[in-house]
Amino acid sequence: MNARHRQQHSGRITRPGSGIAAASGRSALAGASRPPSGESLRILFYSNAPFAPTGYGTQTAQLVPRLIQEGNEVAIHAMYGIEAVPSVWNGIKMYPRGMAPYSDDVVTAHWMDWANGNKNLPPMLMTLFDVWVLKSPSLDQIPNIASWVPIDHAPCPPEVVAFCQRKNVKPIAMSQFGKRMLEAQDVDCLYAPHGIDPIFKPTPSWSNGQKELTGREIMSIPDDKFVVMMNAANKGVNPSRKSFAENILAFAIFAQTRPDAMLYLHTESMGSMGGINLTHLVEACGLRPDQYKIIDQYAYRMSVPQGALAALYSAADVLLACSMGEGFGIPVVEAQACGTRVIVSDYTAQPELVGSGWKVETQPFWDAAQRAWFCTPQVPSIVDALRGAYEAPRGADEAAVGFASQYSADRVYEAYWKPIMKELSAWCRSSQ
Repeated sequence: MNARHRQQHSGRITRPGSGIAAASGRSALAGASRPPSGESLRILFYSNAPFAPTGYGTQTAQLVPRLIQEGNEVAIHAMYGIEAVPSVWNGIKMYPRGMAPYSDDVVTAHWMDWANGNKNLPPMLMTLFDVWVLKSPSLDQIPNIASWVPIDHAPCPPEVVAFCQRKNVKPIAMSQFGKRMLEAQDVDCLYAPHGIDPIFKPTPSWSNGQKELTGREIMSIPDDKFVVMMNAANKGVNPSRKSFAENILAFAIFAQTRPDAMLYLHTESMGSMGGINLTHLVEACGLRPDQYKIIDQYAYRMSVPQGALAALYSAADVLLACSMGEGFGIPVVEAQACGTRVIVSDYTAQPELVGSGWKVETQPFWDAAQRAWFCTPQVPSIVDALRGAYEAPRGADEAAVGFASQYSADRVYEAYWKPIMKELSAWCRSSQ
């Protein structure tokens, strides 16, 4: 992304036949922000760019504008999504990534540059990413770091614990599981879950600017099929955290006696993002080409508009999302907001996010790199859950929609972030 591409970052282009046409990126909240107050801070927000099609990107797009509306001055350090030069997103300054894989070579310099822009407000670095990647000694120069931290292992990995115990760090858990894991290590922490945009609701169709398309039309799957959807980033090989192998094998077993079942994979298919080759996997599981669909890869690379994603969730009969561990797991809540039941692993943050669905059994998996446990979802238990989903009533599930409403972005900000920001403001001012 260069300096010529400053506002909205629109222009999603799709190959003919994929059903997903041009759409604008996420935008900041409308309305004027409050002037700085006695509680306002000058914040550098370190995470994915707000237009990045990732869970971190969606949370950046939600939280940063709300922080600004409350009178804080905020810039974004886009450690993924922008390179080489600064840019602007909806009037908000964005700093580019550094040369190190996770930009900790430049985060302190970016923070200093931003902090010096207004010395009347206490400065703070806020991170939304794994903290074990932040290894630069220069971070000791930042007096106040608030880290919205994912915990996807048990116990909490030692490197995560060590970072959260630093005197200049205030950790914010994003799940109740993460909060328990930190507190078990005598780490005091705050808590704020991820939020979802109001666009995620039962969505019969979506307009690509030319015509209305149902979710099944976007998928290119007939209405009389039972659709199992996976929406997960294909990253990692040893292990593959999203457990594609276990999920797809379970679907293949389930589909042997369900000829109307189809699997829809909303992900990168060839492993080019550091993941596994899913075409090899589906073949090894014995799936025929008429039993699965993979999203058009160019459309996926160009980022699917959220309205289209809501239509896809709404068109699925169940979301299959059993993984080895989750810091949060935003697709599980998004799918339920669209009325779709979910299947998850009964481990880490996953079970607390299920209002309507199934939790499958797991087997401990030792992650030597993190010195903590992941868990592998068990194939027979996934098969049982798929059978339960097949027997469940079709159509939007009101219990799922009602459960997901507690995670609306506005509700999350009011209930969690407002009191958190009061506490962080007092902490920053006390250290001046």
